[in-house]
Amino acid sequence: MKAFLYRSIIGILIGSFVSVMVTSGIIYFGHIHVIDGEIFIKNSLGSIFCGWFFTVSPLYFEIKSLRLSQQTALHFITIIVLYFSLSLGIGWLPFDMKSILISAAIFIAIYIVIWVSYYLYYKNLAKRMNEDLKKI
Repeated sequence: MKAFLYRSIIGILIGSFVSVMVTSGIIYFGHIHVIDGEIFIKNSLGSIFCGWFFTVSPLYFEIKSLRLSQQTALHFITIIVLYFSLSLGIGWLPFDMKSILISAAIFIAIYIVIWVSYYLYYKNLAKRMNEDLKKI
């Protein structure tokens, strides 16, 4: 529960930061002098929620009773359902099949790259730790 609350706070803070930075970038680089408050609130809350579930969902990987494949499947399903529900509901993605399929393909490719990167990192870390233990 402590890890959940800690990650929740971190995710909310990251989502808020991203929201402010994106809005500032749009205002500054888009030369927009006035923004619509309703759209700003909707996008900010979406960014905050997105930050929250992206930082809380990796807790699946800390459940030792699940195999890695189960942890990955649960994490992937949670993330893809929440992200696409949010992005389609808020309007980050157009609600047409072509946009959804392209976004899903990009999402899956990025997910695979990140997952493989973490897997190789922790596999290498475990190998080095085992070698260090053998030296003791």
